[in-house]
Amino acid sequence: MVADMATSLSFYRRLGLDFPAEADREPHAEVELPGGIRLMFDTEALLASIEPRFAVVKTKTGPSLAFLCSDPAEVDATHADLVKAGYRSYREPWDAEWGQRYAVIHDPDGYTVDLFAWFKQ
Repeated sequence: MVADMATSLSFYRRLGLDFPAEADREPHAEVELPGGIRLMFDTEALLASIEPRFAVVKTKTGPSLAFLCSDPAEVDATHADLVKAGYRSYREPWDAEWGQRYAVIHDPDGYTVDLFAWFKQ
């Protein structure tokens, strides 16, 4: 769920998702991912209009999205680009013990989004 569709889609476009420009003005947007999976976004207003018990919560929970980067340097560069664009870092890039360069950033609605790349072996 998103507070402002255009703001949220702008963030996810920076991560490579291809939403059409007209989706910025819609209450629902979706993109097909590899394997036929569909990632869908609905505005809080749309959800409130179809679910009488809907309430916006401060702490965002739900499935976690993780974006694979081509190499550790891309994790650092993508994280830096998003922070420079005004998005809030949750955790700066680090070398994770499981063999990946990793970073976590907040999307415009407060959900955490992971950036990662495997170390070359």
